[in-house]
Amino acid sequence: MSNIIDQVADKVLEIVSGLKETPKGAFNIRVNGKGVKKSSSKNIQIVSKKDKEGIDIIVAPGTKGETVHIPVVLDHSGTQELVYNDFYIGEGSDVLIVAGCGIHNDGSHLTQHDGIHSFYLDENASVKYVEKHYGEGTGDGKNVLNPITNVHLKKGAFMELETVQIEGVDSTDRETNATLAEDSKLVVKEKLLTNGKQEAITRFNVDLDGENSSANVMSRSVAKGDSKQYFYSVINGNNKCAGHSECDAIIMDNGFVKAVPDVTANHVDASLIHEAAIGKIAGEQLIKLESLGLSEEEAEARIVEGFLR
Repeated sequence: MSNIIDQVADKVLEIVSGLKETPKGAFNIRVNGKGVKKSSSKNIQIVSKKDKEGIDIIVAPGTKGETVHIPVVLDHSGTQELVYNDFYIGEGSDVLIVAGCGIHNDGSHLTQHDGIHSFYLDENASVKYVEKHYGEGTGDGKNVLNPITNVHLKKGAFMELETVQIEGVDSTDRETNATLAEDSKLVVKEKLLTNGKQEAITRFNVDLDGENSSANVMSRSVAKGDSKQYFYSVINGNNKCAGHSECDAIIMDNGFVKAVPDVTANHVDASLIHEAAIGKIAGEQLIKLESLGLSEEEAEARIVEGFLR
């Protein structure tokens, strides 16, 4: 790997964003509360905010096939920050945005990143937003990540939000708020694993305001050890629309999962569905894998890996 920041930060950076070298195109790399590397492209401008921490990402109308990287790394124990990132996506554009935050905490102090991300998609714009959260370190300081994502979709806009948190985050409160105009569509795919005494709260609030708008909110999670998870999903159908909320969770050891799906139809042609399923790994699944030579622990790991894929 080329040296982007330093050995520790580079490792975490690769885990949360897949970067092995400084990316081409538009990017902003933030380390320990400061922007350390930034670049714009012809069609995508990244501008630092003057009144608070954060950036504006401005995508020109008609931009196609470009990728924006905006990862964050904290590797100094005790670093705490609040960042505001605003995304302005021009009409008819289609881009991929790769975010993610990783914490390496070898100390005894709370290390925390809170991010408020607001997306404004013009008509017929399309965005896939990928965000991975990760924590590691030998210290006993807590790793905390609290993202807030606000989504505003104009007519015909589409956004796919893919969030992953698999390891090392002691506490997280994840909130997503979305308003959808006519013919717009939102797809959310959440994958979450907690262990030990970790706690995770997920909150979705979606307003289907426009005619023929739609939302599909899907969460898959695994709660191991003594960890706790809370899933809240609110979808309001305020017009002729379609909404679907789904929470599937595996509970292991002494884990705890609470799922509260909430759908409200405020229009006669609102079609809304909610589903929630929580349970342990089926015994026949374990037996089948153990018959192939895997130990019980290996079989459980294989099932969890497949479930969260």
